[in-house]
Amino acid sequence: MASKNVVEITNDNFETEVSKSAQPVLVDFWAPWCQPCLRLGPTIDKLADKYAGKVKVGKCNTDENQDVASRFGISGIPAVLFFKGGQSPVATLVGLQQEAAYTQVLDRLVAEVT
Repeated sequence: MASKNVVEITNDNFETEVSKSAQPVLVDFWAPWCQPCLRLGPTIDKLADKYAGKVKVGKCNTDENQDVASRFGISGIPAVLFFKGGQSPVATLVGLQQEAAYTQVLDRLVAEVT
């Protein structure tokens, strides 16, 4: 992970890092063999830097963390889920999207918190 603002989300830390987070959380479900996932990586890093202190940004490798991926029915990647405290995502974007699609959801979540 290129950005220091991106947290690795795992089966073990999902509860702490996502469900119990005081900030909104973006979780990028990806795999190292997925070309669209790799193309999304720089955008995720950019968002992590842009929203540092307002939104927690994490990446979850679906190959290594199948429990979390199956809990949310991740069948296509990249899949980006947005959480705002709790177990259930408040928004989901599947497939490679333009940066503006992610920004639109994040801006809404940040506005709801402030």
